[in-house]
Amino acid sequence: MRVTRIDHVHVEVSDRDAAAAWYERVLGLKKHEDFLSWTEDPMGPLILQSSDGFPSVSLFARNFKKVSRDSTIAFRIGGDSFVEFVSALGSLQLETREGRQLTSKDVVDHALSWSIYFVDPDQNRIELTTYDYEVVRGVLTQ
Repeated sequence: MRVTRIDHVHVEVSDRDAAAAWYERVLGLKKHEDFLSWTEDPMGPLILQSSDGFPSVSLFARNFKKVSRDSTIAFRIGGDSFVEFVSALGSLQLETREGRQLTSKDVVDHALSWSIYFVDPDQNRIELTTYDYEVVRGVLTQ
């Protein structure tokens, strides 16, 4: 047996539709039409797909307390998309884990990659990362 890729990640949210709208607005993930019937079950998932059409996130509505887990969902994007995302931060109104507004000062230089970390409305941690190091360095370090 060989795993070919991660298929999707389960994310617990307070409201599947509100979360789906946020993930579409911020990350461009859309409801996967093929799996919408699963949402008929209140405990079932709302599957979101990435631009390649593959499932990527399964939203599960759960009654939950303050987030106590220390997990992060990391999405890989290209360098140009990373730069575009960082330049749009003002209009996206995203927050850091500490509750302050996310800005370009929050971009992390990992020497081989660039990342930025923020939370969704249910405090699930999100990371956007790119390995197009030189593309981003050429723009962000000017």
